[in-house]
Amino acid sequence: MEKYNFTVSESEVGIRIDKFLSEKFKEIKPEITRSKIQNLLDNKLIECDGSIDINSSQKTKINQHFSISLTNTQQLSITPKEIAFKIVFEDDDLMVIDKPPYLTVHPGNGNQDHTLLNALLHTHQNKLSQIAGEFRAGIVHRLDKDTSGLMLIAKNDLCHLRLSEMLRDRIIKRSYLAMIYGVMEPKFGTINTDIERSRVNRLKMRIVKNGKRNAITHYQTLEIFANNLASLVECQLDTGRTHQIRAHFEAKKHSLIGDQLYNSAKKNLGKDISDNLKKILQDFPRQALHSFKIEFTHPINHQFLSFKIDLPDDLEQLYQALKNG
Repeated sequence: MEKYNFTVSESEVGIRIDKFLSEKFKEIKPEITRSKIQNLLDNKLIECDGSIDINSSQKTKINQHFSISLTNTQQLSITPKEIAFKIVFEDDDLMVIDKPPYLTVHPGNGNQDHTLLNALLHTHQNKLSQIAGEFRAGIVHRLDKDTSGLMLIAKNDLCHLRLSEMLRDRIIKRSYLAMIYGVMEPKFGTINTDIERSRVNRLKMRIVKNGKRNAITHYQTLEIFANNLASLVECQLDTGRTHQIRAHFEAKKHSLIGDQLYNSAKKNLGKDISDNLKKILQDFPRQALHSFKIEFTHPINHQFLSFKIDLPDDLEQLYQALKNG
């Protein structure tokens, strides 16, 4: 095991933690790049003053002490692995893929070898953008592990840069289907809030006033099921904050069906539905959320592109169960 210790001096105060640590490693172990530092932070392999809950974008403080233990270099590389996913569209610059549920996008939090990135490296090694580092190769934006559907993948750095700018400028149209408890009132509208990580549960996001990160979700109710028990909602995102749709609907007291984390507004199922439907709702293992449509202008050839996919089997079965009551 190799162990490294660094303490922040007065001249090093106010630097991003990932930059501070990568600069420290540059002279003694240059293969530990900034992207690898970020991966170590994601995997809780770096300790700061006794804490492993560290955000790479946080700024250093005087006399902070960092301790890094490396058991082997395998922690710092990503292994290609055959994992099924669908390619909806591909050209020389980008891909539109259909991410299956239960698949994390990139390594982190102890999961090193069963992610979308492992799958992409198996099929497209050396054909992915590198501008965001090897632990984000090709990854322009993310979906939660249990959310299914369309994602953009960049195959070169220029495309990655332009897609990122388009996301920032809100000119890529991303649409989701969600099945929620109850019915939103009004039945269409916009949820516009600030959002930040919860101080009580660091796995969750929470809605706040006067926060630093704005989150905007447009929604439209498409169908209502079983005497207002649940509804199918289409959502369009202006922003792409972590857990945005899930946090927004929980805050409106209409949690997504199956959501294991944002379920404080889960509806009391009562006695007015069949035992079969009640069991389906109680046992549904993931948030009923699917990225079903994406529209954008190709960043290189400027062709307008629009892609739409069906619900995956599990959500289609849930939809039919709700429809049949």
